Amino acid sequence: MDDLLTDRHPHFDSATRRALQLDTLSAILPMERRDRLAELLTDDDVATLKHLAREGMGENTLRALASDLAYLEGWAKAATGAPLPWPAPESLALKYVAHHLWDPAERETDPLHGMPAEVATELREALLLRTEGPHAPSTVKRRLANWGTLHRWKGQEGPFHAPSLRAALRLAVRASTRPRQRKSKRAVTRDVLDRLLATCRSDRLVDTRDLAILLLAFASGGRRRSEVARLRVEQISDEPAVPLDPQDPKSPTLPCLAIQLGRTKTGIADEASRVLLVGPPVEALREWLERADISKGPVFRAIDRWEAIEERALTPQSINLIVKRRCAMAGLEPQEFSAHGLRSGYLTEAARQGVALPEAMQQSQHKSVQQAASYYNEAERAQGRAAKLGL
Repeated sequence: MDDLLTDRHPHFDSATRRALQLDTLSAILPMERRDRLAELLTDDDVATLKHLAREGMGENTLRALASDLAYLEGWAKAATGAPLPWPAPESLALKYVAHHLWDPAERETDPLHGMPAEVATELREALLLRTEGPHAPSTVKRRLANWGTLHRWKGQEGPFHAPSLRAALRLAVRASTRPRQRKSKRAVTRDVLDRLLATCRSDRLVDTRDLAILLLAFASGGRRRSEVARLRVEQISDEPAVPLDPQDPKSPTLPCLAIQLGRTKTGIADEASRVLLVGPPVEALREWLERADISKGPVFRAIDRWEAIEERALTPQSINLIVKRRCAMAGLEPQEFSAHGLRSGYLTEAARQGVALPEAMQQSQHKSVQQAASYYNEAERAQGRAAKLGL
């Protein structure tokens, strides 16, 4: 349809044509940035993104690819005066590393070290560059990886396995003085969660919704904000009630339901991507759905000032802002928390409560044992004797 539309209106300039084509990806890409993306991306870039969407690439992955591709296009134009070439030469990849991983101390004696001032100025004016110093090594590595992924999808060989690039990246990361930043400075562990939940104890519809969001996001294994935002009623199914004490035949039971996650950041849509909710999170979710009269479509929706519920689903950014707003209401520092704190908090709390790592990973759907185990290691160190020797 979009191709027919642009064919019928040949007077559209290239940016407008790309904006119309990006409309077909509106369910995936951050469409509040559609016009900016249309200016940065080329026709070939948009065609590649549409192809990846048709191939069923995950929404988060495609969104990250689009964002990184737009940045690389903007940087290449500022640094070389030309669009991003395909395939990229090894020299351009090396230039990218040199422009983004550099030593501030060396910059004081050598003004040519790192990203040139005119390149940085152009990127800031285009709202592509926010940091004043070198980039985080994780950001540089991710963009290089996505750059390589796009090469492979285009059927081209990139320079990303070249020994010179690997050596330059390794040395630059080693020389970097920038510490690795967590997505949330602090984890939303159970004690923090209880403070957030206490701000939701009222009859206001927004409080009922936010209570369900917080409990579901935490208890379902620390769901990513994108997974919470796009959750639909059709993904939820009732399960038999479970006994509070499995060893007691007369034990009271707790309500239970299942969430079919579908496609996640690291997985695909299959039966294995399923998590269970038991007890209070189930009750909170059911109360929200009943009060909001939602029987199909998006579970968590925007509410206007008159408490009218909108048809549209909340965005991932809205989930993040809800967490920060509840932190402020609870007397916590909002800048120290983000929605990802629910994910890290779930695993941290699981470690504190003695839940086995494989069992916690089954609920959180982590694929990397190393990543999940890092929360367990930190919890154990904080509670161990070695960290308390100075007492």
